[in-house]
Amino acid sequence: MINSLLGFKVLFTLVLQISQMVALDIELGSLKENLLEMVDLVKNQLEKSKKALDQNDIELAKEVIEREKRVNALEILIDKECENILALHNPVATDLRFVLSTIKICGDLEAIGDITKGLARFIEKNNKKTSRQFIDQFKILTMLEMCISMLADMGEAINNEDTHLAQKITKKDSTLNEINKNAPGVAAELIKANADKIELILKLFTIARKLERVGDFIKNIGAEVVF
Repeated sequence: MINSLLGFKVLFTLVLQISQMVALDIELGSLKENLLEMVDLVKNQLEKSKKALDQNDIELAKEVIEREKRVNALEILIDKECENILALHNPVATDLRFVLSTIKICGDLEAIGDITKGLARFIEKNNKKTSRQFIDQFKILTMLEMCISMLADMGEAINNEDTHLAQKITKKDSTLNEINKNAPGVAAELIKANADKIELILKLFTIARKLERVGDFIKNIGAEVVF
């Protein structure tokens, strides 16, 4: 009788452990899906902002501003998922690193979303003032294209757990750094030649600096993938 009870207890404990492991795997899978969705959404926001700036499309800029709510909603959802996993499953080793990394990546993506929303607001408010010449001289579209490419590759690195690709992507940030390094000189020359456009030039200068920050945020994401 005692042996039977002990056997049942061992079996029950084993079944419970297996069910907990399965539940954790399901929740980690859902977390990863939501994280990849957020990466794709932020990338799409950058793509729309680039197109809106390139084509001076106010309606598309407004769409970017409105869709920022979805970015924020995903951040809240992912944070709650991470909290639940930590509280209910007490993950260890690789699983714990993934949850902690996801929290940090989510914060970086939200920051990129905020910068993208700011760019969309600039387009909305300055559509009649913006000079394509100024945009080209600051290389804003080039910076946006580089950010989009880096984030697309980073999504692939996260999906495939490819640390080599994550490390490779961070090297692309040097292009953004170089453009940003030249931005003060570009701004100074434009101000000299266009004294009546100082405010617009300074706004574009600020956008260039913020896009360089986007590159830094993506580098941070790459560091978390490697971690």
